[in-house]
Amino acid sequence: VQLQASGGGLVQAGGSLRLSCAASGSVEVITAMAWHRQAPGNERELVASITTGGATNYGRSMKGRFTISRDNAKNTVYLQMNSLKPEDTGVYYCGASNEGWWGYWGQGTQVTVSS
Repeated sequence: VQLQASGGGLVQAGGSLRLSCAASGSVEVITAMAWHRQAPGNERELVASITTGGATNYGRSMKGRFTISRDNAKNTVYLQMNSLKPEDTGVYYCGASNEGWWGYWGQGTQVTVSS
């Protein structure tokens, strides 16, 4: 499974960004996909996840501002980020799991929110 993330960039506080993650290869093994992020000096943390059935889960600070969705026909997961804050700055990584094994990761995409 290969994951290609895109959509990062620089945005002012209060703005929005949409990240995309396209999966290719043996996509039939994927049971869930997620976005994680890592800020300098911090551990990687869950942003949001979504199962093939559409069940979602969000990190506590993202609820109400971020929305994860997926297009199964395109094997693509999206992360709509609204009301961005400077503390949302970090490298965002797309991951995919097979029955709980998060073994597939894409390259990170940088998100920078200026105050």
